Amino acid sequence: MKKIFLLLLFVMTGLSSAQINNIKSGEKLVYRVHYGPLNAGYATLTATNTTYKGQPTLFVKGEGRTSRTVGFFFKVKDLYESFINIKTGLPSYYIRNVKEGNYTQHLETVFNHDNNTLILSDKKNNTPPKMIKTVSGVQDMLSAFYYLRSLNNKNLNIGSVIKINVWIDDNLFPFQLRVVGKDVKSTKFGKIECLRIIPRVMSGRVFKDKEGVTMWVTNDANHIPIEVKAELAVGSLKADIDDYQNIMFPINFK
Repeated sequence: MKKIFLLLLFVMTGLSSAQINNIKSGEKLVYRVHYGPLNAGYATLTATNTTYKGQPTLFVKGEGRTSRTVGFFFKVKDLYESFINIKTGLPSYYIRNVKEGNYTQHLETVFNHDNNTLILSDKKNNTPPKMIKTVSGVQDMLSAFYYLRSLNNKNLNIGSVIKINVWIDDNLFPFQLRVVGKDVKSTKFGKIECLRIIPRVMSGRVFKDKEGVTMWVTNDANHIPIEVKAELAVGSLKADIDDYQNIMFPINFK
C-alpha cells in the first residue's frame, strides 16, 4: 500500500511554501486501488483543522488497507499522519506507522524549518532520536499532496516543470513533475476535465521506469486526483476516486 501513497502523495508537489486555504475541515477522499486485475484495497485521506504548538494547523491522515480477498493472503494496514502549518503549507510533525504482512515500521519526524533540520524517531526499534540536516521547504508525503492542491492554476500551466524535496521514511528525495496536457476522464460520478501530470519518480526499487506514472487531477480550484496509473517493477497499479465528502469547491461532473 506504500506504493499507492507514493503515487497519490509525493507526485502532487510544488515549488515553495504557500498558505493552504482551499481545504475544508472534514474533507474526505477515498480511492479504490487495483493491482493488475485485482481489487487490491482502498486508500483514504481526511483533513481536519486544529492547532499545533499554537499555530493554525491542518491535521491530515492517510490510511491504506487491503481488500478482504487480498488481505487473506497479504494484509496491509498503513497509517500516515501529518500536522501542516496552514500559513506556510509546511509540515510540523509527521508519522508513518505501517503493517504490511510481516513488515512493520513506525517513524515519527519533527520538522524545524527555521534552521532546516528535523528530528527522526524510530518508535519500533526504540532507538535514540536523530537530528538530520535537510533543505529549505522540505515536505513530507502527505503535506506535499495538500501543498500542490493549494496552488493556483497559473502554477500548473501545460509545459510547467515543478520540483520539490520530499522526506520519505528516513531519506530526502528530490522529485519533479510535468504538466503535459488536459483530458476528460470518466468516473462513477460522471465526466470531468483534468490536468494530465507525469512525475519523474525513482525507477528500479518501486517503479518500472522514471516516467512510468501518469496522474489526472481536476482542472479546478480543488486539484483532486481522479485517476493514477503506474507501471511498477512488478505488475501495474491503478487508483480511481471512489468517494469524496466536504470538498471546498463544487466538482462539476457532467
